[in-house]
Amino acid sequence: MSTSPTLPATFNRLAWSNLAAQSAEQIALAAAPIVAVLTLGVAEGASGLLQTALTLPFVLFAIPAGLLADRMSRRSLMAGAEALRAAALASIVLLVATGALNLPLLALLGFAAVCGTVVYSVAAPALVPALVGPELLPAANARIELARTIAFASGPALGGALVGWFGASPAFGFAAVLSAIAVVLLRGIYEPERAATPRRHPLQEIREGAAFVFHHALLKSVFITQFIFNTGWFLQLAVFVPYAVRHLGLSATGVGVVLTMYGVGMVIGALLATRVMRRVAFGTVVGLGPVTGFIAALVMALTVLVPTPWLAGLSFFLLGVGPILWVISTTTLRQSVTPPRLLGRVSAINIMSYGARPLGSALGAIVGGFYSAEACLYLAAAIFGVQALVIWLSPAVALDRQPAMVEDGAAVRC
Repeated sequence: MSTSPTLPATFNRLAWSNLAAQSAEQIALAAAPIVAVLTLGVAEGASGLLQTALTLPFVLFAIPAGLLADRMSRRSLMAGAEALRAAALASIVLLVATGALNLPLLALLGFAAVCGTVVYSVAAPALVPALVGPELLPAANARIELARTIAFASGPALGGALVGWFGASPAFGFAAVLSAIAVVLLRGIYEPERAATPRRHPLQEIREGAAFVFHHALLKSVFITQFIFNTGWFLQLAVFVPYAVRHLGLSATGVGVVLTMYGVGMVIGALLATRVMRRVAFGTVVGLGPVTGFIAALVMALTVLVPTPWLAGLSFFLLGVGPILWVISTTTLRQSVTPPRLLGRVSAINIMSYGARPLGSALGAIVGGFYSAEACLYLAAAIFGVQALVIWLSPAVALDRQPAMVEDGAAVRC
């Protein structure tokens, strides 16, 4: 990841810290189920419980993390969260070395590590506007998303390779070292002090953040679109592998290659995002992601009639390119229209849209079980069509340029 001369050094430290933290997360998430199956000998049901433990913190702690991010130094909160993850991963290494690791301990320590992930993920977008000026927000968010994309594309493969080549301890140890590096990088960041705000009951502050999002014409439509998108995306993912093997005739390697096109699309989209946002109206960029997602879903549905892996690969590529532009542009939008004192809570509510993911997976299980994978692909295309319609009927797509930054003392219209 190259250092851009247009972004301040303190932000570049955050970008590198983000890359280290995201890589640690992905390596550990990939290593945990492999170790559970190969080292601990757990069956599918127990492996599913482990995966539940590794995803539950996003539902349980996103809102509390947002509240903390608005009450204290975001840099310090992120450093503490990353130190928690490093300690949890180091504890797994110690348990493996002593032969004391079992499934409950792996689940417990994995749960603790993901709690660190949640806090870091909520606080980071809230910290970015304090480190760069409004005109650099798109470039800064593109840099953050590029780091996340690199970690998502390489982390799982690296985690699996480390476990396969060297065993569980080196995999978790390497992830722990990356987390420790992320903490060190955060220590060098200067975070401007925020104006003190009166402390109220936590539920009152949480309601304030939720009310701001769901009464704001721009943010409400973004949240609804993202929730629907996640539903359709995980519905498609739930049935793709068996569909690809049965209908497209792909081997395990072929399935992996097609899925890799998603990561390739994300990297290209993140690299092009800043140029696109300079040349295209801001609202148009916001609308591009949902529309591209709809086109991708139609291309995937077309494989029912034209069963070729090339179309499937194109679909995943489009799902990488378009939605990464969505993430960067809507993160910039959220940072621009949200008062700094609310950024942590608003960021947390955005992460709560991930709650649609198990809904989409459940839809895949139900529709695929009663009907077919093909029916799931048609339903996914319809859902993607709805999310594109929602955003294009919203005032967000009418924005000619990035909104002016809202300050805490300014009157905010919702």
